[in-house]
Amino acid sequence: MKTTHPEHRSDAGLATALRISVSRLARRLRVERTASALGEPDLSETQLAALAALERHGAMTPGELADHEKVQPPSMTRVISALVDSQLVRREPHPSDRRQVVLTVTGSGRELVNKARQRRDAWLAKRLKELTPAERATLRAAAPILEKLSQS
Repeated sequence: MKTTHPEHRSDAGLATALRISVSRLARRLRVERTASALGEPDLSETQLAALAALERHGAMTPGELADHEKVQPPSMTRVISALVDSQLVRREPHPSDRRQVVLTVTGSGRELVNKARQRRDAWLAKRLKELTPAERATLRAAAPILEKLSQS
């Protein structure tokens, strides 16, 4: 059984270790997202995250999407414009407020999100198989906690 590194015992040490590990993992998953993605639009992580949020949660107004992704509305406006220009997202009239629009994912957008997810999930599943059952159980228990941290 592995012992806890002494520097991980304090909250500050844990914060540092988590930051480094999560950053490395996120960087590696970004590489996998684009692996063998020839012919697909070259999206930023923010653009892909917004597209994935629409794909997962359904139609939203630009303001709702900005709130969901925790970015400022002007930044989200640029993201949405790029997604619309790439024909991955469609702007449609809001059903009850003519001043607003509702954003929906196109078939191409849905396909791109699913392919990117499949590439990353396949890479991560392969890495998880390299871990012991106890290590996988620890990660399974930590996943909701990491999600909670990501939403704060």
